[in-house]
Amino acid sequence: MTIKIENLSYVYMKGTPFEKKALDNINLVINDGELLGIIGHTGSGKSTLVQHMNGILKPTSGKIYIDGIDISEKKAKELRNQVGIVFQYPEHQLFEETVFKDIAFGLEKRGLKEDEIEVKVKKALKMVELSEEILSKSPFELSGGQKRRVAIAGVLVLEPRILVLDEPTAGLDPRGRDAVYELILNLHKQLNITVILVSHSMEDIARIAKRIIVMNSGNIEMDGTIEQVFKQHERLEQIGLSVPQITYLMRRLKRYVPEISDDIFTIADAKEEIIKFLTKRNIKQNN
Repeated sequence: MTIKIENLSYVYMKGTPFEKKALDNINLVINDGELLGIIGHTGSGKSTLVQHMNGILKPTSGKIYIDGIDISEKKAKELRNQVGIVFQYPEHQLFEETVFKDIAFGLEKRGLKEDEIEVKVKKALKMVELSEEILSKSPFELSGGQKRRVAIAGVLVLEPRILVLDEPTAGLDPRGRDAVYELILNLHKQLNITVILVSHSMEDIARIAKRIIVMNSGNIEMDGTIEQVFKQHERLEQIGLSVPQITYLMRRLKRYVPEISDDIFTIADAKEEIIKFLTKRNIKQNN
Protein backbone atom coordinates (compact mmCIF):
# COMPACT_ATOMS: atom_id res chain seq x y z
CA MET A 1 0.00 0.00 0.00
CA THR A 2 1.41 3.36 -1.05
CA ILE A 3 0.87 6.48 1.03
CA LYS A 4 0.84 9.79 -0.83
CA ILE A 5 0.69 13.04 1.14
CA GLU A 6 -0.07 16.25 -0.76
CA ASN A 7 0.29 19.80 0.60
CA LEU A 8 -0.47 18.68 4.15
CA SER A 9 -0.65 21.37 6.82
CA TYR A 10 -1.90 21.08 10.37
CA VAL A 11 -2.55 23.77 12.95
CA TYR A 12 -3.14 22.97 16.61
CA MET A 13 -5.84 25.03 18.38
CA LYS A 14 -6.55 27.07 15.27
CA GLY A 15 -8.21 30.40 15.93
CA THR A 16 -7.10 30.58 19.57
CA PRO A 17 -4.26 32.55 21.19
CA PHE A 18 -2.38 29.21 21.42
CA GLU A 19 -2.50 28.50 17.69
CA LYS A 20 0.57 26.61 16.46
CA LYS A 21 1.42 25.36 12.99
CA ALA A 22 2.75 21.82 13.43
CA LEU A 23 2.99 20.81 9.76
CA ASP A 24 3.62 23.16 6.85
CA ASN A 25 2.79 22.01 3.31
CA ILE A 26 4.19 18.47 3.53
CA ASN A 27 4.56 16.47 0.32
CA LEU A 28 5.69 12.87 0.69
CA VAL A 29 5.35 9.45 -0.95
CA ILE A 30 5.92 6.28 1.07
CA ASN A 31 6.13 3.24 -1.17
CA ASP A 32 4.66 -0.17 -0.50
CA GLY A 33 6.98 -2.35 1.60
CA GLU A 34 9.36 0.44 2.61
CA LEU A 35 11.18 0.56 5.94
CA LEU A 36 11.16 4.30 6.57
CA GLY A 37 12.67 6.20 9.49
CA ILE A 38 11.39 9.63 10.56
CA ILE A 39 13.72 11.64 12.77
CA GLY A 40 13.65 15.12 14.24
CA HIS A 41 13.91 16.95 17.52
CA THR A 42 10.97 17.37 19.91
CA GLY A 43 8.28 19.53 18.30
CA SER A 44 9.51 18.96 14.75
CA GLY A 45 6.20 17.42 13.63
CA LYS A 46 7.11 13.70 13.56
CA SER A 47 4.23 12.38 15.63
CA THR A 48 1.74 14.86 14.17
CA LEU A 49 2.63 13.64 10.68
CA VAL A 50 2.13 9.93 11.36
CA GLN A 51 -1.15 10.53 13.22
CA HIS A 52 -2.60 11.78 9.93
CA MET A 53 -1.89 8.47 8.22
CA ASN A 54 -4.92 6.66 9.60
CA GLY A 55 -7.15 9.63 10.29
CA ILE A 56 -6.44 10.17 13.99
CA LEU A 57 -5.81 13.80 13.05
CA LYS A 58 -7.60 15.56 10.20
CA PRO A 59 -5.57 17.92 7.98
CA THR A 60 -6.09 21.65 8.32
CA SER A 61 -5.37 21.59 4.59
CA GLY A 62 -4.06 19.04 2.13
CA LYS A 63 -4.80 15.39 1.39
CA ILE A 64 -3.59 11.90 2.34
CA TYR A 65 -4.07 9.07 -0.14
CA ILE A 66 -3.64 5.34 0.35
CA ASP A 67 -3.42 3.43 -2.92
CA GLY A 68 -4.87 6.49 -4.66
CA ILE A 69 -7.92 6.85 -2.40
CA ASP A 70 -8.42 9.94 -0.23
CA ILE A 71 -8.65 8.57 3.33
CA SER A 72 -11.02 11.38 4.37
CA GLU A 73 -13.78 9.79 2.28
CA LYS A 74 -16.32 7.65 4.14
CA LYS A 75 -15.70 4.65 1.90
CA ALA A 76 -12.00 4.72 2.89
CA LYS A 77 -12.67 3.49 6.46
CA GLU A 78 -11.28 0.04 5.67
CA LEU A 79 -8.13 1.62 4.22
CA ARG A 80 -7.60 3.66 7.39
CA ASN A 81 -7.87 0.43 9.36
CA GLN A 82 -4.95 -0.90 7.33
CA VAL A 83 -2.63 1.61 9.05
CA GLY A 84 -1.76 0.44 12.56
CA ILE A 85 -0.07 2.88 14.92
CA VAL A 86 1.88 1.86 18.04
CA PHE A 87 2.27 4.96 20.18
CA GLN A 88 5.15 5.88 22.48
CA TYR A 89 4.88 3.89 25.75
CA PRO A 90 2.07 1.73 24.27
CA GLU A 91 1.92 -0.34 27.47
CA HIS A 92 0.17 2.64 29.07
CA GLN A 93 -2.78 1.79 26.82
CA LEU A 94 -3.09 -1.73 28.22
CA PHE A 95 -6.22 -1.87 30.35
CA GLU A 96 -7.93 -5.26 30.18
CA GLU A 97 -7.91 -8.00 32.85
CA THR A 98 -5.86 -10.41 30.75
CA VAL A 99 -3.37 -10.31 27.90
CA PHE A 100 -5.85 -12.21 25.73
CA LYS A 101 -8.59 -9.60 26.23
CA ASP A 102 -6.19 -6.76 25.52
CA ILE A 103 -5.00 -8.20 22.23
CA ALA A 104 -8.56 -9.23 21.27
CA PHE A 105 -10.12 -5.83 22.00
CA GLY A 106 -9.99 -4.49 18.43
CA LEU A 107 -11.30 -7.74 16.97
CA GLU A 108 -14.26 -7.76 19.35
CA LYS A 109 -15.09 -4.22 18.25
CA ARG A 110 -15.22 -5.54 14.68
CA GLY A 111 -17.70 -8.22 15.73
CA LEU A 112 -15.64 -11.31 14.94
CA LYS A 113 -16.68 -14.71 16.29
CA GLU A 114 -14.94 -16.11 19.37
CA ASP A 115 -13.15 -18.93 17.52
CA GLU A 116 -11.85 -16.48 14.89
CA ILE A 117 -10.64 -14.12 17.60
CA GLU A 118 -8.76 -16.90 19.40
CA VAL A 119 -6.93 -17.96 16.24
CA LYS A 120 -5.93 -14.40 15.38
CA VAL A 121 -4.83 -13.55 18.93
CA LYS A 122 -2.56 -16.59 19.11
CA LYS A 123 -1.15 -15.78 15.68
CA ALA A 124 -0.38 -12.18 16.72
CA LEU A 125 1.23 -13.39 19.94
CA LYS A 126 3.47 -15.72 17.96
CA MET A 127 4.49 -12.82 15.69
CA VAL A 128 5.82 -10.89 18.69
CA GLU A 129 7.56 -14.03 19.98
CA LEU A 130 5.64 -14.45 23.23
CA SER A 131 4.34 -17.71 24.73
CA GLU A 132 0.63 -18.52 24.87
CA GLU A 133 1.14 -19.13 28.59
CA ILE A 134 0.84 -15.39 29.24
CA LEU A 135 -2.62 -15.06 27.63
CA SER A 136 -4.40 -15.64 30.94
CA LYS A 137 -2.10 -13.29 32.88
CA SER A 138 -2.76 -9.68 33.70
CA PRO A 139 -0.75 -7.44 31.35
CA PHE A 140 0.41 -5.55 34.43
CA GLU A 141 2.30 -8.63 35.67
CA LEU A 142 4.59 -8.58 32.64
CA SER A 143 8.03 -7.04 32.20
CA GLY A 144 8.41 -3.74 30.33
CA GLY A 145 9.60 -5.50 27.20
CA GLN A 146 6.74 -8.02 27.31
CA LYS A 147 4.18 -5.23 27.75
CA ARG A 148 5.63 -3.49 24.71
CA ARG A 149 5.26 -6.70 22.67
CA VAL A 150 1.69 -7.25 23.83
CA ALA A 151 0.82 -3.70 22.77
CA ILE A 152 2.36 -4.33 19.35
CA ALA A 153 0.42 -7.62 19.10
CA GLY A 154 -2.78 -5.65 19.78
CA VAL A 155 -2.09 -3.70 16.57
CA LEU A 156 -0.80 -6.64 14.50
CA VAL A 157 -3.89 -8.71 15.30
CA LEU A 158 -5.87 -6.30 13.08
CA GLU A 159 -3.58 -7.30 10.18
CA PRO A 160 -2.47 -3.83 9.05
CA ARG A 161 -0.56 -3.42 5.80
CA ILE A 162 1.24 -0.37 7.20
CA LEU A 163 2.75 -0.38 10.69
CA VAL A 164 3.76 2.90 12.32
CA LEU A 165 5.87 2.80 15.49
CA ASP A 166 6.35 6.04 17.40
CA GLU A 167 9.48 5.78 19.60
CA PRO A 168 8.93 2.02 20.10
CA THR A 169 11.90 1.53 22.46
CA ALA A 170 11.42 4.58 24.70
CA GLY A 171 12.18 3.72 28.32
CA LEU A 172 13.62 0.26 27.61
CA ASP A 173 17.09 -0.89 28.64
CA PRO A 174 19.66 -1.74 25.90
CA ARG A 175 18.71 -5.42 25.84
CA GLY A 176 15.02 -4.53 25.57
CA ARG A 177 15.73 -2.06 22.76
CA ASP A 178 17.74 -4.63 20.82
CA ALA A 179 14.96 -7.20 21.18
CA VAL A 180 12.27 -4.80 19.97
CA TYR A 181 14.30 -3.72 16.94
CA GLU A 182 15.08 -7.33 16.06
CA LEU A 183 11.33 -7.95 16.24
CA ILE A 184 10.58 -5.00 13.94
CA LEU A 185 13.06 -6.24 11.33
CA ASN A 186 11.57 -9.74 11.48
CA LEU A 187 8.03 -8.43 11.10
CA HIS A 188 9.01 -6.32 8.11
CA LYS A 189 10.67 -9.28 6.44
CA GLN A 190 8.07 -11.93 7.27
CA LEU A 191 4.91 -9.91 6.65
CA ASN A 192 6.25 -7.80 3.77
CA ILE A 193 4.49 -4.73 5.18
CA THR A 194 5.40 -1.07 5.15
CA VAL A 195 7.07 -0.06 8.43
CA ILE A 196 7.41 3.57 9.50
CA LEU A 197 9.64 4.13 12.50
CA VAL A 198 9.62 7.45 14.38
CA SER A 199 12.63 8.05 16.60
CA HIS A 200 15.01 10.70 17.91
CA SER A 201 17.83 8.13 18.12
CA MET A 202 20.23 8.34 15.20
CA GLU A 203 21.77 4.98 16.17
CA ASP A 204 18.42 3.19 16.12
CA ILE A 205 17.37 4.69 12.80
CA ALA A 206 20.74 3.84 11.22
CA ARG A 207 20.47 0.17 12.12
CA ILE A 208 16.83 -0.22 11.08
CA ALA A 209 15.72 2.14 8.30
CA LYS A 210 16.54 2.07 4.61
CA ARG A 211 15.30 5.60 3.96
CA ILE A 212 15.16 8.58 6.33
CA ILE A 213 12.90 11.62 6.53
CA VAL A 214 14.30 14.46 8.65
CA MET A 215 11.65 16.76 10.14
CA ASN A 216 12.36 20.31 11.27
CA SER A 217 9.81 22.92 12.38
CA GLY A 218 6.95 21.18 10.61
CA ASN A 219 8.84 20.74 7.33
CA ILE A 220 10.69 17.90 5.64
CA GLU A 221 14.27 19.08 5.88
CA MET A 222 15.91 16.04 4.26
CA ASP A 223 14.82 12.84 2.51
CA GLY A 224 17.22 10.12 1.42
CA THR A 225 19.08 6.94 2.18
CA ILE A 226 21.06 6.42 5.39
CA GLU A 227 24.26 7.41 3.56
CA GLN A 228 22.76 10.45 1.84
CA VAL A 229 21.38 11.88 5.08
CA PHE A 230 24.13 11.05 7.56
CA LYS A 231 26.89 12.30 5.26
CA GLN A 232 25.41 15.78 5.75
CA HIS A 233 26.44 15.98 9.40
CA GLU A 234 26.93 19.77 9.36
CA ARG A 235 23.39 20.36 8.09
CA LEU A 236 22.00 17.98 10.72
CA GLU A 237 23.90 19.75 13.47
CA GLN A 238 22.56 23.11 12.31
CA ILE A 239 19.01 21.93 13.06
CA GLY A 240 19.95 20.43 16.42
CA LEU A 241 20.49 16.81 15.36
CA SER A 242 23.57 14.68 14.87
CA VAL A 243 24.88 11.59 13.15
CA PRO A 244 25.31 8.32 15.10
CA GLN A 245 28.06 8.43 17.72
CA ILE A 246 29.94 5.62 15.98
CA THR A 247 30.24 7.87 12.90
CA TYR A 248 31.97 10.58 14.93
CA LEU A 249 34.29 7.93 16.35
CA MET A 250 35.21 6.56 12.91
CA ARG A 251 35.90 10.06 11.60
CA ARG A 252 38.26 10.68 14.47
CA LEU A 253 39.95 7.31 13.85
CA LYS A 254 40.43 8.24 10.18
CA ARG A 255 42.70 11.10 11.23
CA TYR A 256 45.20 8.52 12.43
CA VAL A 257 44.36 5.75 9.97
CA PRO A 258 43.62 7.43 6.60
CA GLU A 259 42.97 4.08 4.87
CA ILE A 260 39.90 3.37 6.97
CA SER A 261 36.42 4.40 5.78
CA ASP A 262 34.48 6.90 7.85
CA ASP A 263 31.18 6.43 6.00
CA ILE A 264 30.09 4.18 8.85
CA PHE A 265 26.76 4.55 10.63
CA THR A 266 26.31 1.43 12.77
CA ILE A 267 28.47 -0.46 15.26
CA ALA A 268 28.16 -3.61 13.15
CA ASP A 269 29.55 -1.78 10.08
CA ALA A 270 32.35 -0.25 12.19
CA LYS A 271 33.36 -3.69 13.43
CA GLU A 272 33.39 -5.06 9.88
CA GLU A 273 35.45 -2.11 8.61
CA ILE A 274 38.06 -2.39 11.38
CA ILE A 275 38.40 -6.17 10.90
CA LYS A 276 38.81 -5.65 7.15
CA PHE A 277 41.50 -3.03 7.71
CA LEU A 278 43.40 -5.18 10.24
CA THR A 279 43.23 -8.19 7.92
CA LYS A 280 44.68 -6.20 5.03
CA ARG A 281 47.45 -4.81 7.24
CA ASN A 282 48.38 -8.27 8.52
CA ILE A 283 48.55 -9.61 4.96
CA LYS A 284 50.89 -6.77 3.94
CA GLN A 285 53.10 -7.34 6.99
CA ASN A 286 53.33 -11.08 6.31
CA ASN A 287 54.29 -10.45 2.71
